Amino acid sequence: MTITMRAMNPVIARVTPESVPHLVASAAALFAEDGGRRDPLLDTSWPAREGQPYYGELADDPNALCLLAFPTGEPAAAAIGHLVGRLRRHDPLRPGTVAGVLESMRVAPGHRRSGLGTALADEFAAWARDNAADYLSVTAYAANESALAFYRARGFVPFESTLHAPG
Repeated sequence: MTITMRAMNPVIARVTPESVPHLVASAAALFAEDGGRRDPLLDTSWPAREGQPYYGELADDPNALCLLAFPTGEPAAAAIGHLVGRLRRHDPLRPGTVAGVLESMRVAPGHRRSGLGTALADEFAAWARDNAADYLSVTAYAANESALAFYRARGFVPFESTLHAPG
């Protein structure tokens, strides 16, 4: 699957074993710019240390969708976005359901508000529904108001809240 968007001409493609390093780099940027600012306990070095085997395994998993976005005509360029989604089929509290879990998504700062995030999210939603997902879910930091607004605009609504207190 390759999608080319007319407005900005990026190419969205499934991650291959050869493109896993691009996914690791994009995930590392997400960890640094989102989690690193909002979660003082987050190990922002995780993608560099664990990302290659983790995302490499997901790239071959039929229950996972890993997408990368690249500028058109620049195959060696850095990824300008990514999405990682998974199907969760074994929830003992919701027997028989399939959840489409949007695990990770990032659009590089210079490409935000261009439609790329929408294209990635739409591709995930279509894939999840094609794979019998009963519902979609995503987790975002409560302080990331732009991410929350983005997901709400795509039909996500609050379902559960996780509250933290110092230990």
